[in-house]
Amino acid sequence: MGSRLRGFLIWAALAGAVIAPVAIAATSDYLAYRSGIYIAAGFAGIVAMALILIQPLLAAGYLPGLTILQGRRLHRWVGASLVAAILVHVGGLWLTSPPDVIDALTFTSPTPFSDFGVLAMWGLFAAAMLAALRRTLGIRPAVFRFVHTALAVFVVVTGSAHALLIEGSMGPISKIALCALALVATVKAIADLRSWALLTRRRRA
Repeated sequence: MGSRLRGFLIWAALAGAVIAPVAIAATSDYLAYRSGIYIAAGFAGIVAMALILIQPLLAAGYLPGLTILQGRRLHRWVGASLVAAILVHVGGLWLTSPPDVIDALTFTSPTPFSDFGVLAMWGLFAAAMLAALRRTLGIRPAVFRFVHTALAVFVVVTGSAHALLIEGSMGPISKIALCALALVATVKAIADLRSWALLTRRRRA
């Protein structure tokens, strides 16, 4: 298979994985009689899950046509976009139902998916803050990679659990596929980048 064709197929598969859940959600019956703010908040959550899939692909340099350096730069921008999407998601839900958001943030909500969503949000904020303050705090590259990767795994797992437990506008098949792809991409990126190297060094020492 030629490199151009392979690159095209990879980008096409990624586009399909990202667009399909959004397109299916746009035709969902769950959107009936919902306010515009609620719908925007819901779609921001779907976009966030799509960005979670893209992040490990950029970090590990899997996307054709992008160098490792370009991928890492886009990784930072996509990370910022991911934080923005979560802020829109939570902010929109706050505007439509403040009590539900308060229950979620205080872990008193009767719905388990709320707990996973809040955990994913704080994990994402921690990962973003760590990246933003990396140079200011003088964190060593190996330490940063290990902690940042651990937080990323936490976000992917809790974010996927949050999405899978919600009975909402996302189609069940597309939702499972998106979460599964995000998990597989994250595991493969960790394996290829050897993000656990800090632990093996300490054991040898």
